[in-house]
Amino acid sequence: MTKPFFPTAAVSRLRMATDGEGITTLVCALGCPLRCRYCLNKFTWDENTKADRLTPRELYEKVKMDSLYFEATGGGVTFGGGEPLLYAVFFPEFRALCGTAWKMYAETSLYVPERNVRIAAQVMDGFIVDIKDTDSGIYRAYTGRELSAALENLKLLVTLTDPAKIRVRLPLIPGYNTEEDRLRSETILREIGVTRIEKFDYIVRND
Repeated sequence: MTKPFFPTAAVSRLRMATDGEGITTLVCALGCPLRCRYCLNKFTWDENTKADRLTPRELYEKVKMDSLYFEATGGGVTFGGGEPLLYAVFFPEFRALCGTAWKMYAETSLYVPERNVRIAAQVMDGFIVDIKDTDSGIYRAYTGRELSAALENLKLLVTLTDPAKIRVRLPLIPGYNTEEDRLRSETILREIGVTRIEKFDYIVRND
């Protein structure tokens, strides 16, 4: 049987209050199904980017140096990307290694197969969901993909885990949506059962 692996494009240590509670280490996955116009991590879907195909044990050995920080602050490891839930089969074995002393978070678009969401929901302590917008036309224009898969997975996730563990990011995207669009999205998200919504504005540089 093939060992699960996580194609690790970057590791960022000692992050505070940005990717979950306490001090976290961000582990970025190579690969993403979306092509967001203002993507900050385009290197994760660049075919020339080098990545380490780490097994759960290999990643554990790489990040365990900060175990004391994780345990003292209630932090842990955040899987981002790229799209980390593409590799959801990796997470149960990694959880078995780190136990419950570390928290595990996923920064995700939820644009993945439903099965992957179900696997991740069993072991993650929290999700940071980047939903972009709940209008299918805006979503398609900005990401190059269809909204339905991500939105259906969000509806599912709310039923699989405590909604308090789900933070949904709702940006104002210059040239793509308006404040009115964002307010409409917020209403839809709350109807779904989302309780934590993080609103912010994209800052687009022209240089």
